Parts: sequence; structure tokens; C-alpha cells
Amino acid sequence: MNAIEIQNFRKRYGSIEAVRGISLSVRQGELFGLVGPDGAGKTTLMRTICTLLLPDDGTILVQGLDVRTQIMPIRALLGYMPQRFSLYQDLSVEQNLRFFADLFQVPQEERERRTEQLYRFSRLAPFKKRKAGALSGGMKQKLALSCALIHTPHVLVLDEPTTGVDPVSRQEFWDILRSIQSEGTTIFISTAYLDEADKCDRVGLMHQGEIAGIGSPNDVKATFRHTLYQVSGKDVGALRHFFATLTRARGTQLFGDTVHVVFDQEPTTSEWLQWQDDSNGNLERWNLQPPSMEDVFFEFITRKK
Repeated sequence: MNAIEIQNFRKRYGSIEAVRGISLSVRQGELFGLVGPDGAGKTTLMRTICTLLLPDDGTILVQGLDVRTQIMPIRALLGYMPQRFSLYQDLSVEQNLRFFADLFQVPQEERERRTEQLYRFSRLAPFKKRKAGALSGGMKQKLALSCALIHTPHVLVLDEPTTGVDPVSRQEFWDILRSIQSEGTTIFISTAYLDEADKCDRVGLMHQGEIAGIGSPNDVKATFRHTLYQVSGKDVGALRHFFATLTRARGTQLFGDTVHVVFDQEPTTSEWLQWQDDSNGNLERWNLQPPSMEDVFFEFITRKK
């Protein structure tokens, strides 16, 4: 039995179809990432898995339980961390943990053991008297995660938990998730950061309510069937514009101080030299490049237009 099983799930808000018949499964004990931009439908799916919304069509099962009819049993085995910080700002770290332990009726002996464990991996023990509202962004996220874990859930659902968090705290957060997973917890996480897809066991790329692809990060990247070059020069903006006007180029994207250019067929050396002349020497370097998750995702968006 899969931890989460989704079949032909649809959700509408009036005339807007937020999720368009997606199907996917999350295996027991895996870390599954749902990756896509804002407005892709990720939060709608997350909230439905957590029984906060009902499907308009299709089915969602959590540990074999139906989100339509078995709401309370599902909530008892889930840990949920919503997109917005939703803890009590005027309560301290330890008071927030105690409140959620009471809410989930965690036995006293288990509560003390679990709290100490959560303090250890979150490193929040020195700040347990500090009010939640006075914590940094990264510390708030760690506290929210700790509160979602206080009752040792079988399945952990995290909606964009690293949004707005600094890079160091983001890495610490992912280290914590791997530690949680090693204890047997299934983790279903959504993120708008495409680079975080590589941190997952499997990933689903989501755009405009649909799934672009599902698989391990390497499997998803292997679906990219085109030739990709990284090019650089004196003026990157002008360089991108130059390649965007070429009929040979399938697509272009800025990547830092370089441009990724996609071709259906690999260009010849003479073509590169000609483009160097045609760009008035702006094109300086070109290198064959393996696709990143961003390249795969942008290619999917291009196909949809």
C-alpha cells in the first residue's frame, strides 16, 4: 500500500480549474517533492490531502483512508506544515510545542522524549523561552516543523516550507528532513525552488494544475530529448536576444551570467563560428551542457504554449 494514492484528482474554484485530473502515488518512507511555480495548484493538492478541502472529482487515499469519508483518522496520522507561519506568535517555543502535544493528546512520557528529540535536531533548545514572533525566519520554520512532528506522524505534508528562508537555513532544513525520513516517516513536500527537486527521492513537476513528469530527478532529466548549450559573452542580455531570433534555437533561458540555448539538432562548428561573427564578437564561449531541472521545466512550459 502506498502512503498517498491520488487518482484523477480535480479541484475547481468557480470557473477556474486549479487542479486538472492529476494522478500520482507516494511510496511508504520516501521523500516526494512536488515542484512548480506559484499558482500551479500545489497548495490546493496539499490541503486536500490534509482533508481541509474536498475533491471535486477523483480520489485521494492516505494510508488507505479516503479524504472524503475518513477525515479524523487521517488527521491523527498526518503532520501538516502550511505555507504561512501558523503558530502562536505570543507563545514561547516550548509553549507552542506543549500546545500541539496537548492537541494531539501525546502521552506525558512520550511527550518529554519527543520534545527533547525535536530540540536536538532543530537546535531550538537555547531559545525555548523565546516567543515565536521573535524568532528568525529559519527558526520559525524549524519550530513549525517540530510542532507538526510532536505526535510522530506516519506522513508529513509540508507546503513550501523553505520559501523566504536564507540559503543556510534551507540546507539545515533539508538535513532535518533526511533525518526524519530515516526514522521511517513518509514526507510529501512542495516547493517553488526547482533546485530542491534534486534533494528528493522522486519528484513531480507541476504547472497550471497538471503534472509535467514524475520520477527520480535523474529520470525526469532524462526526458529532455534536445541538445543544450551554455553560452556566455560580454553582454548576456544581448546574447540571449541574439539566440532567441535564430530559427535554429528552440528556446533560451538566462542562467546567472550565462544563457542556456536549446537546439533540436546539435550545431556544427562552422555555425558557432558564424554566430560569433554575426553577434559582433559578443559570443565568446559555448559548451555542451547536461539539462538541469529548470531546463526540463522550462521546456515543458514551452511545449504548453
